[in-house]
Amino acid sequence: MPIKIPADLPARTALESENIFVMTEDRAARQDIRPLEIAIVNLMPTKIATETQLLRLLGNTPLQINVTLLRTAAHVSKNTPALHLERFYKTFAEMRHCAFDGMIVTGAPVEHLPFEDVDYWHELLEIMTYAQEHVHSTLYICWAAQAALYHFYGIPKYPLPAKISGVFDHDVLHPGCHLFRGFDDTFTAPHSRHTGVRTEDVLNEPRLRVLAESREAGLTLAESRDHSQVFMTGHLEYDRGTLDAEFRRDQGKGLNPIPPRHYYPAENPDLAPRMNWRAHAHLFYSNWLNYYVYQETPFSLAAITGNRQQSSGVAIKE
Repeated sequence: MPIKIPADLPARTALESENIFVMTEDRAARQDIRPLEIAIVNLMPTKIATETQLLRLLGNTPLQINVTLLRTAAHVSKNTPALHLERFYKTFAEMRHCAFDGMIVTGAPVEHLPFEDVDYWHELLEIMTYAQEHVHSTLYICWAAQAALYHFYGIPKYPLPAKISGVFDHDVLHPGCHLFRGFDDTFTAPHSRHTGVRTEDVLNEPRLRVLAESREAGLTLAESRDHSQVFMTGHLEYDRGTLDAEFRRDQGKGLNPIPPRHYYPAENPDLAPRMNWRAHAHLFYSNWLNYYVYQETPFSLAAITGNRQQSSGVAIKE
């Protein structure tokens, strides 16, 4: 089944060239089906690239999905054309009356700042609090995962001695978790961050459990015990060239970055990077959509708010 997007969204051309089944709004309106409603809160400066990455993964499932792109009103984007934002994005104020089956909140390059100093922090607090009552399951990525852990559980982020950048091996700690259906015992995923969350802090919070960890990159995946929140510190959505582009950008700024680890053949940045996380990326997003959203969300969106208010203390489902 397809993912429904506007006919003129730039990501459409890229996705169709990869045989990802997309459907325009006009065609979807003629189908008698209740699609999943998924919101993407895009905090990345390169919004068009991030849209394409996430839509590629959401579109490769058997489910029909309506996607709503959200942005913060408090921040003025310098890297995405204003016309693109006006055409394809809504602000939280415009959508706060709606409910969603699932929500994805992306990372953002603001790790060097205390959370409270980010210009859209108060708006993001509203969004995260709203998601707890109006979204069945929310996936927080990288900085957004750190922000949500801090907001809901008081778990701090810590500056790292050096930026973690590269593609790292991860151990699956709970193979019975539905998010890992079809996974191997270990999987690879990209990381790109200057701060981290300590595993022991998450383990000390009884409402959470740690799902995957890397010996080199640390905590990678955690969740709330009722599946309403999933926290991913890495970037399974990244394209083959995303880490390379970040590395070249930092080189151009004279920052003398260390090349991403386990990414280039023979650790040589003059060679084309390898991509060895694509299969697990598709599988993870498919599992999240199927087991944490589709299989559990009520048929009526209006029922989500009531269900979320009653969901605290739900036992882990294996």
